[in-house]
Amino acid sequence: MSVRIRRGLCRSLIASLILVAASAIGFAAEVHGRVTDSLGAPVAGAELALIQGGKIVTSGRSANDGTYALRTGQSGHFYVVVVSQTFRQISTPAFYAGVLDSHLQNVVLEPARVNQQVVVTATGTPTPQAQVSGAITAIPQPEYRNRAIIVNPMRQSPGTFLVQQGMYGGITSLFVRGGNSSATRVVLDGVPIENIGGVFDYSGLATTGIKSIEIYRGANSTLYGADAAAGVVSLETPRGTTSFPSLLYEGDAGNFHTYRNAVQAGGTWRRVDYYGGFDALRSSNALPQDEYHLNTESVNLGYAISSATSLRVSARNADAAVGLPGAYNFTALTNDGKQSDQNTYLAGTIENQTTETWHNLVRYGLTRKREQTAQWYPAGVPMVVGSTDATFTNYYGLPVRIQGANGYSVVGQVLMNYGPAFGGVYPNSSDSANNRDELYFQSDYRFTPHLTGMLGFRYMDERGRYNNPAFFLHEDLERTNYDYFAQFAGDFKNRLFYVLSGLIEKNQLYGTVGQPRVGLAFFPIRPGMGLIHGTKLTFNFSKGIQEPDLNSQTGSLQTILGLYGYADLIAKYNVPPIGGQTSRSYDGGFEQTLVNERLLMKAIYFHNQFDNQIEFVDGGSLSLIGVSPVVAAAVEQTYGGASVNSLAFRAQGAEVELLGEISSHIFGRGGYTYTDGVVQQSFSSDAIGPQENPLFPGVEIGISSPLIGARPFRRAPHVGFVGVTYTTPKWFVQVQGSFASRSDDSTFIGSFSSLSGDNSLLLPNRNLDSAYAKIDVGGSYQIKPQVAVYGQLDNLVSDQHIGPIGYPSLPFTFRAGMRFALGHSKK
Repeated sequence: MSVRIRRGLCRSLIASLILVAASAIGFAAEVHGRVTDSLGAPVAGAELALIQGGKIVTSGRSANDGTYALRTGQSGHFYVVVVSQTFRQISTPAFYAGVLDSHLQNVVLEPARVNQQVVVTATGTPTPQAQVSGAITAIPQPEYRNRAIIVNPMRQSPGTFLVQQGMYGGITSLFVRGGNSSATRVVLDGVPIENIGGVFDYSGLATTGIKSIEIYRGANSTLYGADAAAGVVSLETPRGTTSFPSLLYEGDAGNFHTYRNAVQAGGTWRRVDYYGGFDALRSSNALPQDEYHLNTESVNLGYAISSATSLRVSARNADAAVGLPGAYNFTALTNDGKQSDQNTYLAGTIENQTTETWHNLVRYGLTRKREQTAQWYPAGVPMVVGSTDATFTNYYGLPVRIQGANGYSVVGQVLMNYGPAFGGVYPNSSDSANNRDELYFQSDYRFTPHLTGMLGFRYMDERGRYNNPAFFLHEDLERTNYDYFAQFAGDFKNRLFYVLSGLIEKNQLYGTVGQPRVGLAFFPIRPGMGLIHGTKLTFNFSKGIQEPDLNSQTGSLQTILGLYGYADLIAKYNVPPIGGQTSRSYDGGFEQTLVNERLLMKAIYFHNQFDNQIEFVDGGSLSLIGVSPVVAAAVEQTYGGASVNSLAFRAQGAEVELLGEISSHIFGRGGYTYTDGVVQQSFSSDAIGPQENPLFPGVEIGISSPLIGARPFRRAPHVGFVGVTYTTPKWFVQVQGSFASRSDDSTFIGSFSSLSGDNSLLLPNRNLDSAYAKIDVGGSYQIKPQVAVYGQLDNLVSDQHIGPIGYPSLPFTFRAGMRFALGHSKK
């Protein structure tokens, strides 16, 4: 017998003897904790089963105080299933426990018919949604089954409004409670993934590799730092849970040459859990030269050092490319351009449950976002324009009628590309990068069952780059920021829940700022059986801060005017250096359970104030304040325009939502949001002054930003949604509708962009963008346990006015395919 074999047998024998000895003297893995309802009250007599590999290892019941303990002589990955009368059956997340480990696993039971989940964005720690005062919508993975991109599922939330500028791959922005689209922090596994300054395009987020979506409405800079001035979107990567390798494949195809392939695999092995996903989406879209492709890879690896300490690394990469047809409804021609994006995100986390009351977390986050744009030739009709003293050639679209939803219309030709006299160089290209490295530490301690304190520190190194060889432009920026935060959260007698938190941030650009937050939730009547039984009152107050994006910093109005020798204009219009943008928000409302906890109704009033906001000034507006047309054109081509902290507005309104179980197989949810936004300060009003179209005398128009007293652009005052899901072991059917009223906007076609050289292609801002109703239907049928067919029908009414004016939306689309699940446990 070889030495290697003898050593292997010795190791096996020693391990077996240790296990036998441990069993003989009573050593075993212990899983213990407390079973409570969603308000923290103990649940006695709940039945618990410890599951490993799909089999019950041991079982037990909770005591009168809700505590339980389950013991086993085995080690590995487990989860606990809990059943109790009047509550929904709950399965905990999978966890690792060794033979000698004692693992803490508290369990929160949900009402049997109203789905309220455990959420993180409100307090930074897993908290039952019933105990949270903040307005949160949790969208689990089954809600976006069959979907390719997360855009449409995110419309199923009150207080939010998504605007997609075009078709697949078109820039998609999220407006939360009337705030700017850049005022929402987006995190993946806790790591910020938006551009520096908050800009984020949701069109590049495939549903593959996304386990859940949380949307927090309201400023939350105290926990998430800068850019959470209006809200937070939190995304989570799936984890492997099965004791065997499992694989899921989806393949489908549809109209507009659309096809998708997705593969996901996961499982557990000893101390390791693993997940990996790949998704490839292709579409020609409905316009020429607007092809789109998106490849997404996602991975999540966890290693249990012990039952109390774990190491986890998750990563996501997305490569996208799309045509740049431009505002087709303004030109009747498509531009010959392309945009490519490569986005990589990584989170590395060490988590330790130091004691049963003390938890610590350290996380490193990496964000690498690169973008390239290219235009091959100057699409458009060459037209000689100018005066008798000087003429030049630019490229224009075909004559079109531009029709607004407000009934106004104009006819003319719109500039597509500049000629050589105004710096037009073809082919041309540009590239940019937004890179971020983050180090985050969080320590939370439970002083009593009714009080938890948390301290944290965040360090960020942000770097940006922009290159435009045609204009000999190369810019690099770096910001080093850090912040400290503290929070106390707790309750009084499981009826009054509170959170008090504060943050101090040192930002390299705008200095040191402090942000407070207060949240209260009170149950005068606990949920229970009855027609109307269970009332929750909520109140929240917070302040937020948002840093400028890199383009706003490099292309600030003060910088540009100084660069081109317009110091007199800086003094004349009191143009400030670019700085931070601030917000203040408060809301109050109630939640009411109805019909024996089958239904839950929510109603909230909110009031947000946004000050020192960045306002965009286009080339035409620059010429109106005294900048030469040549310089203004160069600024528009290189930076898209100039930026200045000159905008202030208020957004108040109300949200109403009703959700619950209609029957044992049907779940429904619907909501409505009214937003009253009013601009209080505007560069367009104060410096440039209102403009007029000579065809509509007396009607004041804001060219590139709204006027004082008007509504902020692209925020519909009335937004609603409805969703109904039917589920059986074989059938899944889902109907979702999204609705929006008309919203204010601009054609952005001033004298600079019109062939006629005047404002004759401007339309009044009020109600310029169309109202819409978008209806989607999806479903699947389980042929066998491993095989299913599915289909998705989007935009049934084929409404092509879902986006802003000028940008046609995708008409009716369909996709149909098959789903295969593979994997089995070892025998």
